Amino acid sequence: MPRTNRFLDIRRDPHSDEVRARGGDAQAHSVLQRAGFVSVVLRHDLFHRVPVGLAGDDEYRLATDAVAHLRAAGYHVDRDADFDTASRAASYLPRATSVAHVVERLRGATTTGEVAEALTELTADHDGVVAEVEEALIAAADFHDALGQMSDPSTARRLRQLADEHLRVIRTALAETRNQLADRHAAHPGRSPRTGEVPANKHEQAACACPPPPRTPPALQPPTAAGPRR
Repeated sequence: MPRTNRFLDIRRDPHSDEVRARGGDAQAHSVLQRAGFVSVVLRHDLFHRVPVGLAGDDEYRLATDAVAHLRAAGYHVDRDADFDTASRAASYLPRATSVAHVVERLRGATTTGEVAEALTELTADHDGVVAEVEEALIAAADFHDALGQMSDPSTARRLRQLADEHLRVIRTALAETRNQLADRHAAHPGRSPRTGEVPANKHEQAACACPPPPRTPPALQPPTAAGPRR
């Protein structure tokens, strides 16, 4: 039976007239966001809605696109009849592949050097992930500078504050951790390369799902000499 978080509703709310999506897990929420929905987090509620000011045709396209992608990802979608579609759209291409690769390297790391190398992908000054996030925040702030509404300069300042202060704290902490690990040159006591060899003084089975070594068969006993026939 499918889990509850594999079910979603995409319907027009009778009170607000908004097209809203409810249910699903984090993966489903990413699909909705990539389709164009906006997440709404209230104190006792969480849902996604279409952006305000869309024309009817755009709402229809956005909702049916979300239904197609969600179904292709294996979700069961209850929807208004207007949003039904027989299309099974291809999955969205992940945009965080490099970060996901860093996560895999960290989870599989067995030495401080391996972790330092993985963290370098995040902390590199010029083209690390954190540096690229900083550039994205600054670019978004530049966009708001001359957008024209009274709240836009405030939004630009907030984005720059995130880049200048909060992101700097994250980068500094990650860089310090990376540098400390680079200097340690130590193996993780609870992990080892998947060679099948387990350190004699470590309980490696708790940290590694490697298959246990084959059991040594008991030594064969020499056959008992038969007594003389009578």
